[in-house]
Amino acid sequence: MSTPGPSDDAEIPQEWEQMLRAMFGADTEEALRELRARGMDPAAMAAASGLPNDPALLGQVLAQVRRLLAATGEGPVNWDVAHDVARQVASAEGDPSLTTSQVRSATEAMSVAELWLDAVTDLPPAGGPARVWSRSEWVEQTLPSWRTLTEPVASSLSVALTSVLAEHLPPGLSEGTAIPGTSNDPNHLMRQLGSVVFGMQVGQAAGTLSREVFGATDIGLPLVREPSTVLVPSNIAAFAEGLDAPAEEVTLFLALREAAHARLFTHVTWLRAHLLGIVAAYARGITIDSSTLEEAVAEIDPTNPEALQQALSRGIFAPSTTAEQDAALARLETALALVEGWVDEVSAAAALPHLPHAVALREMLRRRRAAGGPAEETFATLVGLELRPRRSRDAATLWAHITATGGTSARDAVWDHPDLLPTAEDLDDPAGYQRRRDESAEEHADLDRALAEIFGDETPEPTEHDG
Repeated sequence: MSTPGPSDDAEIPQEWEQMLRAMFGADTEEALRELRARGMDPAAMAAASGLPNDPALLGQVLAQVRRLLAATGEGPVNWDVAHDVARQVASAEGDPSLTTSQVRSATEAMSVAELWLDAVTDLPPAGGPARVWSRSEWVEQTLPSWRTLTEPVASSLSVALTSVLAEHLPPGLSEGTAIPGTSNDPNHLMRQLGSVVFGMQVGQAAGTLSREVFGATDIGLPLVREPSTVLVPSNIAAFAEGLDAPAEEVTLFLALREAAHARLFTHVTWLRAHLLGIVAAYARGITIDSSTLEEAVAEIDPTNPEALQQALSRGIFAPSTTAEQDAALARLETALALVEGWVDEVSAAAALPHLPHAVALREMLRRRRAAGGPAEETFATLVGLELRPRRSRDAATLWAHITATGGTSARDAVWDHPDLLPTAEDLDDPAGYQRRRDESAEEHADLDRALAEIFGDETPEPTEHDG
């Protein structure tokens, strides 16, 4: 067999040659010889590549390849890709800059909302700035929180995905040897590919959410760390179209919900860590059904990030849950329902005296939150987590019952400590909540008395001098 010479390279289309030279640089000729030696025909690869003939489009493809191969991070999610995809999706349907009128109207609505909430809850305002964002600004400000939410789960999934993908590489690329002209061995390239795939998926979810959300707390988790209230006027205006309620009334109602969320997450200092801790507990126990994963990967091209992303969206890489994970998911669902139910009850109480359409808007928001949207479904298939509180109505009923029997102070005092949080049993039977709490308190009192008898009561008897 003759050694491939320069004449072989002439068969390669110009755009494919540009791609190869972008990848391998000065070592392109050596890389081509190595590819042929391993049974891969560069000309055939070029014919099947689908590369565009348009120089501008080709330039974009080459830039993406260079960015991928230049990536040095080892994280399970490529956040550069996630950022770019999220921004593209956010602006796909238009994302004009906010006008002065939009900013002023939203800011005023949040100020009014704080005044109305003061009358129905003991929790004070969050204290941070009132912010008004475009969709792209929402992406920029919330993406760091998506890292906290997704990386623990994506890390476990990425290990399994990379292992299986490596077994389905084209012949010659799965032997663990480096490709000439690159500093990446195949396993490293597979990790990069998996990272890109997850980045595309997270970016798709965040970008889609940016077109659906009204503020920074719609998913029930705080997506900004610092105390603040946020409204996204473009999405509020789209939601208000076709409703019987005036746009100003819709904005005020949504401002009430955002401000109530902000008060809760700001002043219940343990709540954010409590929710994220449940997510972390879920992530630690992830196991992957390797046989199912192998069957799925065998049907797709493992070197095609878009094909992998589509497979992810179908949930074929969804992790298998253990009993411990099911328990964590149940705790998360209950906690999210309690947050949503409290906000629902408090914002409705604040709105009823002022907004004629408060009841209708409340019901519409309940149904919208319970049904979820495309972004929430994408997130659920990606990491197996439901951020949709199915029992928010039950939680709202429970909070209303606590308010009716003990007042707003008793209702808000439940958030003083995580041990005081209602359980799924309380959601099943709101009327029995106080009875169960009284019984639990009596049991603890009995235990304290028993321990005092066992170890002796060391508390000295009061004397005359003690008063």
